Amino acid sequence: MKTLPRSALAQSAVTPSAWSWPEQLLLAALLAALVLASLGPNVAQQAQYHAFADQRGWQGLPRVMDVLTNLPFAVAGLWGLVRVGQASLQRSLDAYLQLAAVFFGGLLLTAAGSGYYHWQPDNFGLAWDRLGMVVAFAGLLGMAVADRISLRGGVVTVAITLLAGPVAVLVWYQSGNLLPWVVLQGGGMLLVLVLALRQPVPGGWGLPLMAVAALYTLAKLLELGDHAVLAWTSGLVSGHSLKHVAAALAAWPVMTVMHNHPQFKLYRAAKAWA
Repeated sequence: MKTLPRSALAQSAVTPSAWSWPEQLLLAALLAALVLASLGPNVAQQAQYHAFADQRGWQGLPRVMDVLTNLPFAVAGLWGLVRVGQASLQRSLDAYLQLAAVFFGGLLLTAAGSGYYHWQPDNFGLAWDRLGMVVAFAGLLGMAVADRISLRGGVVTVAITLLAGPVAVLVWYQSGNLLPWVVLQGGGMLLVLVLALRQPVPGGWGLPLMAVAALYTLAKLLELGDHAVLAWTSGLVSGHSLKHVAAALAAWPVMTVMHNHPQFKLYRAAKAWA
């Protein structure tokens, strides 16, 4: 049997607790974000935040377009959870699929929370909307970190996001300070962009993170242009309604990778032979 050289044996004996430099940089970035969110200046939410451009109702359903355009979140979330469940029939869920389950479960929560909020826009409904988004963010960031840095880093990122996210929502709801939420959203997408510049780790899914970031950026631009888009489309659709669609489409690159993953191909092959 071929033996490894002594230096290789020493390298393989590195304990799992030894954090790599990318993992250390990730932890430093997460710590810096927590410090900024805690000690930075107060940021107030826009005074007319709840005054959405499209106020049309239909069949007793208020703000029908802003409510119903949350359905793509539900469709994507259900698709992902069903696929994760199908893959688990072949073998126990690996860490990537567990992170994916958090992401797709968060999309379902986002659909429910955002639909509830747009039914009657106020801070209480917006808090529930953002709590659902926290879960989706956690899953997305966890998958991105696991794909580009390490599974351990992905799990840590999910845990920190799921802990810090609700705190950010609570701080805003109680004090009006939006800074922690801005740091969570903006910092999270900045992290995705930075990770998009790295190669996937061995065994990673190879997520198209740049496409995810581009669709999310488009969603934010549409949100900012809510009234302008409604005017440009001669009252057909508002920017905020299209924002929901664009944000839901950000799940499409993840869904595509999952569809082509060997674990899902194995399930489809087994089903075809059944």
